[in-house]
Amino acid sequence: MARNLWLWSMLALVLMAVASSIVNAHATGQQKYYKGPGTTSNLRNIVIGRCYHYMSLNPGIGGKDCSGIWQELSDAVQRKDPCNITPEDYKRLAVMGAQIIPCNKTLLWSKTNYLVHRYTKATEDFITLEDTFLGFVFNGLTWCGKPLKQGMNFKSCPDWNECENNSLSSFWKMASASFAQSSCGVVNVMLNGSADGDIARKESILRTVEIPSMGPTSVSEVKVWVIDDIQGEDKNSCNSTSLVELEHYIEEHKLKYSCIDNYRPVQALQCVDNPDSAACNKCNYQ
Repeated sequence: MARNLWLWSMLALVLMAVASSIVNAHATGQQKYYKGPGTTSNLRNIVIGRCYHYMSLNPGIGGKDCSGIWQELSDAVQRKDPCNITPEDYKRLAVMGAQIIPCNKTLLWSKTNYLVHRYTKATEDFITLEDTFLGFVFNGLTWCGKPLKQGMNFKSCPDWNECENNSLSSFWKMASASFAQSSCGVVNVMLNGSADGDIARKESILRTVEIPSMGPTSVSEVKVWVIDDIQGEDKNSCNSTSLVELEHYIEEHKLKYSCIDNYRPVQALQCVDNPDSAACNKCNYQ
């Protein structure tokens, strides 16, 4: 009997020690380690500086409260679980960063990051998400808060796919939705025809966020450009299964659809760097 009492006493002490360590960890703000990099150093200064810089480049956008933009980002993520941040948490930030997007200027993209931005800089005819106020200010930055303490977590933040509602992916879903909602006229989409697998995945932001956010009364057409790498394989084209499915999906949202393989102005830009490529041969260039 005495031995049993001793065992129960020891078990109680162990449980109390474990509970105490958990409480102390929370009290001291001990953080879980995530797979992604921590909050970008000097994030506050970068955000406020980019905000003023964007206004200087785009005076027509009107005045933006740069300090307020930073404060709103902070309020959206601080003292919250970085894996429990939703696009709704950035709702006020979306309002503060809103701007008018000229009709027929929207250019969405997937797996064509370098090419699409080179093209928009060369032509100045289109606007990507990264050219908008929110995209410009926050592009390439990382951030997340601490669940139980004020301030940002500079050690690690959730990777994009580490958890569904993380601080970064939810922000870009919000920004993508705002961009699509503000678009009008023809909306263009540049996809990579040399990419492996489906180039219009069902779980992509294009499918889950951007297309559902477009207004059928304001967007007259969604025009897809399937661009092959100039020296890459032609793995996808307008008649690929993935694109045919995308067509049906877009039409289900009451939007007109069209598609073109290797849109000539984009391919011409590719040929500037690759003049000897077979795709740039005058006989093949259409």
